[in-house]
Amino acid sequence: MRRSLKLAAVMLSGSLGIASLAACGAKSTDSTSTGASGSGTGSIKVGMAYDIGGRGDQSFNDSAARGLDKAKAELGVQVNEAEAKTGEAESDKEARLNSLVTAGYNPVIAVGFVYQDAVNKVAKDNPNVKFAIIDSASADQPSNVTSLTFSEQEGSYLAGVAAAAKSKTHQIGFIGGVQSELIKKFEAGYTAGAKSVDPSIVVDVTYLTTPPDFSGFNDPGKGKEAAQGQLDKGADVIYAAAGSSGAGAIEAVSTAGKWAIGVDSDQAAQPALAKYKDHILTSMVKNVDTAVYAYIKSVKDGNTITGVKNFDLKAEGVSLSTTGNHIDDIQAKLKTASDAITSGATKVPTAPQS
Repeated sequence: MRRSLKLAAVMLSGSLGIASLAACGAKSTDSTSTGASGSGTGSIKVGMAYDIGGRGDQSFNDSAARGLDKAKAELGVQVNEAEAKTGEAESDKEARLNSLVTAGYNPVIAVGFVYQDAVNKVAKDNPNVKFAIIDSASADQPSNVTSLTFSEQEGSYLAGVAAAAKSKTHQIGFIGGVQSELIKKFEAGYTAGAKSVDPSIVVDVTYLTTPPDFSGFNDPGKGKEAAQGQLDKGADVIYAAAGSSGAGAIEAVSTAGKWAIGVDSDQAAQPALAKYKDHILTSMVKNVDTAVYAYIKSVKDGNTITGVKNFDLKAEGVSLSTTGNHIDDIQAKLKTASDAITSGATKVPTAPQS
């Protein structure tokens, strides 16, 4: 779209902007039509485009949502939310981002690596709008895009230590939602952590889907089936990095009376999973909320975080939850492992080892 047309679109009334967003699945909480300058004074308008599952997935998207909610409450920003749909085309992602831009939202935050190509394209077309993308960075990324990434492998290493320490069968499981480079980081760290405790431990690995099919992040039925398959083989601790599909895995593990490990959010503390909390050993918490809030605050303060900002174990970007006190008895072991990572003595792999 030519620049003159885009500027005209931004100046349309708030009602037209909100209608455009609604067409792309947006959920508006903006009741006024103030500008989105991104300066250090006044209110800014923040658009957030969620990954598959959206707000309410009890996991990855909900963590991002908590950061957005905190920014709204503490910084006074106006927000608008939209979410991806299973099986959508790349053009749908671009349309979603463009709708947020057209309605005056700046910055726009894309939740998930699936948005990388769409963010690159829309950002190039809108050089005066700030974008952030969670869990991805690319070499050809425009300068108005900030990457917010995490050292998932480090938190997953600690989850593996906990799994091996608690396993009675010397067999544990990993379920990945989509077989992508990102989720392989979870698998690699988890396996390395487990083998640091028990070198002979068996780690069963199951991926629910492969790209371009991303439904593995939003299919609890597949998660439950995969977990049951691993339980039947003898696994007694299962870690699922699979978005809302992980809820199905947690259900199967809980029903079997074994241990589940949650991901991204503290899943034992999520109301929708409360009935399974006694069988959620811990969760590898990825503090997406911290990254989202920090980015929004930087924009509001006029000192925008740029480039690639990584949140690792040392920066408390990842951690293990302690809800239920199920890992109290192995805290010394976990601290030793954590200290080794933060000191650099342990280098956690980012890809599965052969």
